[in-house]
Amino acid sequence: MDGRTVIAELRRAGHLAYLVGGCVRDRLLGRVVKDEDVATSARPDQVQALFPGSLAVGAHFGVVLVGRVEVATFRSDGAYQDGRHPDEVTFEARPERDASRRDFTINGLFLDPESGEILDFVGGQADLTSCVIRAIGDPAARFQDDHLRLLRAVRFAARFGFEIEPETMRAMRVQAALIQSIAAERVREELTRMLTEGQARRALELLDQAGLLEHVLPEVKAFQGVEQPPDYHPEGDVWTHVMRMIEGLPPGASATLAWGVLLHDVGKPGAFTRTDRIRFNGHVELGVKIARQIGQRLRFSNADLAQVELLVANHMRFGDVARMKESTIKRFLRLERFDEHLELHRLDCESSHRKLENYELMLRRFEEMAPEVLRPARLLTGADLVAAGYAPGPEFKKVLAEIEDAQLDGLLTTHGPALALAKQRLG
Repeated sequence: MDGRTVIAELRRAGHLAYLVGGCVRDRLLGRVVKDEDVATSARPDQVQALFPGSLAVGAHFGVVLVGRVEVATFRSDGAYQDGRHPDEVTFEARPERDASRRDFTINGLFLDPESGEILDFVGGQADLTSCVIRAIGDPAARFQDDHLRLLRAVRFAARFGFEIEPETMRAMRVQAALIQSIAAERVREELTRMLTEGQARRALELLDQAGLLEHVLPEVKAFQGVEQPPDYHPEGDVWTHVMRMIEGLPPGASATLAWGVLLHDVGKPGAFTRTDRIRFNGHVELGVKIARQIGQRLRFSNADLAQVELLVANHMRFGDVARMKESTIKRFLRLERFDEHLELHRLDCESSHRKLENYELMLRRFEEMAPEVLRPARLLTGADLVAAGYAPGPEFKKVLAEIEDAQLDGLLTTHGPALALAKQRLG
């Protein structure tokens, strides 16, 4: 069931009903509309009576889910004590009051799907035309009501290429610290969307301009002014380098790649030294530690955090691929989602010295290497060693890894010589 069908049913029952919010905004911008939201004069119980099987996902706030369509009763909001939800709401009969409690003018528009008429009580159409993100009413009050709107303003401005209206930006700077009270999961979701919607650099720069970056990602703020060796990084400091990299992320990039790109050099500020030249000794190990702390703070899933850590831990290994043994190359290629490691390295090179020889070498090996060559059936297992009379112990793992390396290097190809080598090693 789509929004138009829901609206038609609500109107047949005598209620006012309109499309509202992002679906109206995106339609006016000529963008693909993914989800439709409906605002209505019908109370939640009336909506549920009209649509058996619908779900009251936020009955206190007047929100009912009808299929995939979110239907919300017109309302005005009371005080927000927790910086996210109103303590109480008042259901309204008309859309005007409902518009005034929303976040930004471009999201406060109503559309009559039958006549095509736009109901604009907040100047949203003018701001769409002028490409402006403007808080509805008093900006300070809007951000005080819902602190997450601080990040949403940045995300919308970056996504659409809009400017944030000066008074709105001023209120954001004054109240930037409020973002610290928002649940980490919600902050992570907003940041991830900024990083993956195709305008990541613009989003990070706006976060910095609004004074939000130092509160949500102080480790990234620390990139600014950290010099790099000009021979390898003619582009400038760590901030400039990372901004160039995330600018190259395409819309729809995976969350793990985007976070890996953002954090791959997160250990550099803490590892900076200047001796004969600028050095970052140990920055990879420190970077993995800091990336883990960030991921835990923002409540990444275990799988996503593990992948981001791997991207940070391995981003410097490409510099050695021309000297790697075949077994080392194959083990490198066997890393989970190796395509993300490749893409991070490509962006790293394109945003600095622009030398792509190692990238092209590993891309070619990655595309040519058959799975059975990367992960051949083992010539020897722990069970084979037990059958040969050896008691399991810590040496098993070391010996089996040596045998697998020899197999990957093409030095061992059959079981007999592999077992003979294992007996030699185990004594």
